[in-house]
Amino acid sequence: MKGEKLERALEEAGGMPSLEISLELVRECENIASGEFSPLTGFMGREDYEEVLDHMRLSSDLPWTIPIVLHTERERTDGFGDGREIVLTHEGRPVALMEVEESFPLDRKRHALGVYGTDDPDHPGVAKTNSMGGLLLGGEIRLLTQTESVFPQYHLRPIETRILFKEKGWRTVVGFQTRNVPHMGHEYLQKTSLSFTDGLLINPVIGRKKPGDFKDEVIIKAYQSLIENYYLRERAVLVTLQLDMRYAGPREAIFHSIVRKNYGCTHFIVGRDHAGVGNYYEPYAAHEIFENFPDLGISPLFFTSFFHCKRCGGVANDKTCPHPDSDHESFSGTRIRSLLTSGKRPPQEIMRPEIADIVLGWEEPFVA
Repeated sequence: MKGEKLERALEEAGGMPSLEISLELVRECENIASGEFSPLTGFMGREDYEEVLDHMRLSSDLPWTIPIVLHTERERTDGFGDGREIVLTHEGRPVALMEVEESFPLDRKRHALGVYGTDDPDHPGVAKTNSMGGLLLGGEIRLLTQTESVFPQYHLRPIETRILFKEKGWRTVVGFQTRNVPHMGHEYLQKTSLSFTDGLLINPVIGRKKPGDFKDEVIIKAYQSLIENYYLRERAVLVTLQLDMRYAGPREAIFHSIVRKNYGCTHFIVGRDHAGVGNYYEPYAAHEIFENFPDLGISPLFFTSFFHCKRCGGVANDKTCPHPDSDHESFSGTRIRSLLTSGKRPPQEIMRPEIADIVLGWEEPFVA
């Protein structure tokens, strides 16, 4: 919103009840307004919310697997009720106008079991659920202001990525979701997918992550180096997605696919244990869930477990390599982190030396 419309909206906001929201919810507002969360135009009301929990679809029957909700405490809503327009603020700054269409209680256990398949408080998504306010507000929003992106040169909205793809002449685009610095296995997934599409969207998630994950700045620096040294400039683009990880496994794989479809991708890479954490999900649950969504509108590209094979002399998987496990070197995230934490480069068969040096040059490369 710009110019006179913004001025009028800010004047309106001055006389409205306000609700202070977290940075996470600010990003949700921005993703709703910018189209990453299309077809949503606001935070979910009860009907959409319950349909998503129970059936992984909106009340319109469109596929959707992750609730997008505004949570707060009931005592913070004194002075406004259903049907009232309010202003959402962050650190005192107006963020968006919201028409509160309805309010309803959050059942944390039902929410956790529905989204994550567990109510174990050790699951980071369940822990987040347990910290949420007990009241959910549903209603459309109008964004007033946009926060400054941490990486403005890589922050594009769906309308901008679609224009970019068109200008590049890409009719087919494969999206790659990541919350890690790249190793050779990631490069293998991306380049294999790129071999039969016109372009590659590398789309790292920028936002809240669990302890032990790589910091956003390290991920961006690593991908800058990888693209500069090992990719054709006309075939790969780096765009950030300002979104917190849920670690919801298969449900999040569908959600990530929908967001990339909104960016203009025709295909989406789904690897082993996509968006998983610990041992909460079966390794290929994120593949199997796609059977429930023939109407998703984007084609998943499934990859099984892959590794470096000494005898093959490169990256392979269990469909392409006939050699025994003794010839295989896995792309274990735990092992890679352990080597980097010890100040050691992973073998070049596992990680590009340039990437390893970026991580090793960072004083604290991991989320505390």
